[in-house]
Amino acid sequence: MAKPGAGAVAEFIGTFALTFFGAGAIILTSSEAVAGLGMKAAPGGLLTVALAHGLILFCFVAGCAYISGGQFNPAVSLGLVVAGKQKPGTAGVYIIAQLLGAACAAGMLQLFLTTPVANNDGPMLGATIGELTKRGNLGAVIGIETILTAALMFVVLTTAVDKRGGVLGPLAIGMTVTACILAAGPLTGASMNPARSFGPAVCGDRWMMFHAYIIGPCLGAIVAALVYRVFWDESASQKA
Repeated sequence: MAKPGAGAVAEFIGTFALTFFGAGAIILTSSEAVAGLGMKAAPGGLLTVALAHGLILFCFVAGCAYISGGQFNPAVSLGLVVAGKQKPGTAGVYIIAQLLGAACAAGMLQLFLTTPVANNDGPMLGATIGELTKRGNLGAVIGIETILTAALMFVVLTTAVDKRGGVLGPLAIGMTVTACILAAGPLTGASMNPARSFGPAVCGDRWMMFHAYIIGPCLGAIVAALVYRVFWDESASQKA
């Protein structure tokens, strides 16, 4: 049996890794940050950022699956409660750990790379902010984040949580996040994760339309969880 708090520690570490590597990739693909570091050219672009997020999720979800489920996302933790797969108290503890992990990761990036490099108006400390965010298009940001997170939550439930989903859960989750960033990263930042947005916001004062990155992901996770619970949950189907 796992020690008390083991799940919370896993959620802290996993969310720290997601934010550190994901936000770090955004910073290091920014021409402003690269110039501040004395480098000649920014290595990579959108594909680099997408792969950084997707690969680190794949690795850490696989590593923490038996400890906490490898959630690393308050919206996913909430969705699991709605789907009947997690107790509210457990979700609350995990969400606190996730927020702390993301904040610590963003703070470390700012400390190591310095504020002028990591947190100027180019990299913005790896904040999940896109063109639609900058234009103030609240409806579009919430709508896109809702759809992206619903897709992610659906994959989490059907491949990682449901035992009928096989063993490809971590890979499927990482690939889904990669695809979502490739599709919508320039538009909204493709957060899908209130903690991932919270870290750069609290450490870098990047609160632009922050509420949209709570509403959209949480709404998407709830919708996907309800659909799964009604149509595909094994216990529900047995009662039908």
